[in-house]
Amino acid sequence: MCSWKGTLSSKESFMARAVQLACLGRGATAPNPCVGAVLVDNGQIVAEGWHTGYGQLHAERECLADAQSKGINPKGLTMYVTLEPCNHHGKTSPCTEALIKAEVGKVVVGTRDPNLVASGGVEKLETHGTEVVVGVLEEECKDLIADFLLWQTSHSTYNIIKMAATLDGKIASRFRIPEPVSGPESFARVHELRGQVGAVVIGGGTFYADNPSLTCRMDRLPRGFIQPFAVVVTSRLPEKPTDFALLRERPERTIFMTTEAAARSPEADILRQRGTSVWPLPGCSDCLNLSTGFERLRYDLGCHYTLCEGGGRFAMHLIAQGLADEIVHFVTPRILGDDAAPAAYSGRTEVPMAEAMNFRIIRMEPTGTDIMLTMRPR
Repeated sequence: MCSWKGTLSSKESFMARAVQLACLGRGATAPNPCVGAVLVDNGQIVAEGWHTGYGQLHAERECLADAQSKGINPKGLTMYVTLEPCNHHGKTSPCTEALIKAEVGKVVVGTRDPNLVASGGVEKLETHGTEVVVGVLEEECKDLIADFLLWQTSHSTYNIIKMAATLDGKIASRFRIPEPVSGPESFARVHELRGQVGAVVIGGGTFYADNPSLTCRMDRLPRGFIQPFAVVVTSRLPEKPTDFALLRERPERTIFMTTEAAARSPEADILRQRGTSVWPLPGCSDCLNLSTGFERLRYDLGCHYTLCEGGGRFAMHLIAQGLADEIVHFVTPRILGDDAAPAAYSGRTEVPMAEAMNFRIIRMEPTGTDIMLTMRPR
């Protein structure tokens, strides 16, 4: 769910609802963008729709179908849509044709489509006499397609860092015992995120300390849902695979990204015999080039999103390599006050404030007693 500070105008509130609807399709629409739409009559939303999955009806057509199911005639009404209606034949026919055929009177667009193949919808609508307004909540609507832009311009997965920390920035006690930092509502949101990604990625420290399963444990899993791949980034491969839950329960869905030397070791051979993948990456043990691994996740395994849940050093490693496309950071109102406890982001030394890595908050919402911040690099 998305939230905004301040008071929204009526136009912005309608578009804000469309943005909220678009978020419901995240994960399922990849590699297409998330899009939401609402139909408005006399200042009231009368129909809604969003792109529910790749190859399914686009948001505009879903909204028109919702109107039809309610016996509402869209002729002369106003549709708010987060992304410019497509104007090409793909998995579905152009949404511009559907809007023109339905005689929608006005279309309010959040942001233009950056895909030149699908763009031109605004001009097509205007040519057929439909009034078009562009740029309502444009920044928020552009944020919705940040993943789509990345897939259009790079070979990488879209990488989300998940972090939960106390007010003083601690992610565990100094004893590093696996125990919850945030509340149950935040825990549930993390599993919603796991349900949207193709792989959950951790560092070796988390793997050895926590012995995690890295599965999505929502109460209700979507039909046909496949658990995300588990990816461990480490230069030290396990000597006894049966000691670890991942390698006992789903070795064939586990991948180790490691050094080229470790990938040639006897430990790697044992893992491969169990069905586990071992991928060598360029770089040394402390500076593996993770971009190579993320590209392989996308093109070999069809992963478009990753959720990175390692410790502070692993998170900082991703940020330093420019591979942190989004951070979901849960702040819990607790204070440890222990200098020896591990920090949420760590590994740099003697850094002046002028060299801090800057992010911008795109969403902020309560999750139980915690606050969930969604951020992107500036």
